[in-house]
Amino acid sequence: MGRFDGKVVLVTGAARGQGEAEARLFASEGASVVLADVLDAEGEAVAADIGAAARYVHLDVSSEADWAGAMDVARAHGGRLDALVNNAAIIRPAAIEDTSLADYMSVINVNQVGCFLGMKAALPLLKESGAGAIVNISSIDGIASKNGLVSYTASKFAIRGMTKTAAMEWGQFGIRVNSVHPGGVNTIMGNPINDPILETMPYQQQAIGRIGYPDEIARAVAFLASPDASYITGTELVVDGGWLAGRLEPGLPGSRLQTEGYGYNA
Repeated sequence: MGRFDGKVVLVTGAARGQGEAEARLFASEGASVVLADVLDAEGEAVAADIGAAARYVHLDVSSEADWAGAMDVARAHGGRLDALVNNAAIIRPAAIEDTSLADYMSVINVNQVGCFLGMKAALPLLKESGAGAIVNISSIDGIASKNGLVSYTASKFAIRGMTKTAAMEWGQFGIRVNSVHPGGVNTIMGNPINDPILETMPYQQQAIGRIGYPDEIARAVAFLASPDASYITGTELVVDGGWLAGRLEPGLPGSRLQTEGYGYNA
């Protein structure tokens, strides 16, 4: 028996990376999964590999019409919807003065508007199910920012806030809404050239000195969507290897970092 036997889960951005890992984990625990993305060939291939428990649907998350179609697919696939994972996101790093309005809005429309439209579209089906969960993927950049990420940070802070509003409004329907805040993740977004060095070197000063992996984020998402989190709503779960906790300082007690030259241990 899986935690999601008889349940239907829709995951956006599920054609690859973190969304794919989430979709595969839900299916492995008994869910009927709807994989949504704009990368049709990749999404269809993942759904086919998962098998009969999976369906793929083309979904531009910034389109209300596409969201309506995705809900129709969910209903047709399993007759209900029990969980939504708003995972789809893009990033366009640039200094503020080099960020055009068009580039800024392209990130806002996918990351922020897409999350809003997804929650709104899913609500009727979740209410029909009598309960359910929404997990919105924000970021550590939805809690603290970095230079060069004005549009991404704005969208991820917004997701964090929208999550709390939805939790307050929809608790009366038995619907829980939470956000997950990953740190660096070894995906095309987090490590676009798949460089093994980038899996460790940028993370040496955090508590767990490596990048995160998609399955680690997927397990946190599945927890929040499951009955194991039945009394958790309106909160954020940080999955970042300790990035936000602070930085290890070379030479101070308890640091694994080398003192001489402020070099790093391999």
